[in-house]
Formats: sequence, C-alpha cells, structure tokens
Amino acid sequence: MNAPTLLIVDDDDGHALLVRDNLREAGLSNLMLHFKDGQAILDFLFQRGPGPQRQEGRSFLLLLDIRMPKVDGVEVLRQIKADPELRKLPVIILTTTDDPREVERCHALGCNVYIQKPVDYGKFVEAVKNLGLFIKLVLVPALNGH
Repeated sequence: MNAPTLLIVDDDDGHALLVRDNLREAGLSNLMLHFKDGQAILDFLFQRGPGPQRQEGRSFLLLLDIRMPKVDGVEVLRQIKADPELRKLPVIILTTTDDPREVERCHALGCNVYIQKPVDYGKFVEAVKNLGLFIKLVLVPALNGH
C-alpha cells in the first residue's frame, strides 16, 4: 500500500507551512498538497473545474480546517462523507475551534479524528509532530471514481 497524499486545507499559509514542515520533521515523506479554501479541495476531490484534480487509484488523507473562505470545513466534510466513493477518505479536522458542539457535529458527519491546534507555538509543533507519527501508521484505501 502506497503512502497517502496529504491534503492540507487551511486558509492560513503560516499554519499550513508549519504543519507541512513539522510533518516532515516527524519523518513523513508523503506528497503534500495545500488548498486555501473549501471550494478548492471540493473541486480537487470531485474532479471539477480548471484547477488540479485527484487521480483515481491514489490514496489521500485530508487535514481539514473548519473556518475557511468560500466553503467552510464542516460543509466540505458533509459533502465528502455523503459521496459513496469519497466517504472512504480519512478526514482529520485540525482547527483552533474547541467548541464541543463543533466537535460533536464533525464526528456526527463522519470525521475520523478531531484535533484542536494549540495556540502555543511549541505545543502546536509538538502536536503536529505527534500527528505525523500517527499518520505513519495509518493505512488508507485508494479512491476510484466518484
């Protein structure tokens, strides 16, 4: 089984860069793609629009922020988990939001893991490195049509 492509969806370039760099620091060599809003990741996953689109037969793991422009993370999650093929895609919510109602809603919609981004820089770095160690162990099925 091939290592999944990591799809980092975060409108904050600084957070996305920190996530990518610290996942590398944890030893991940997976291909990583960054998307700045929910519409861009939906277009990629559902293979629509002029931008990049996912290739069939590949595996992906989604690191998804909630608060984003155009389409928020909760709606992205809802659309992915409503699709018969895309519902296999593992979704890790990685956000600053710790509202218990948001946690409940995301799990009810089918997120696999919900992680609150620590505000403290050192704790954030440590959390992402630990996430990297976790991702190394995760087996992810390939996605085919939609």
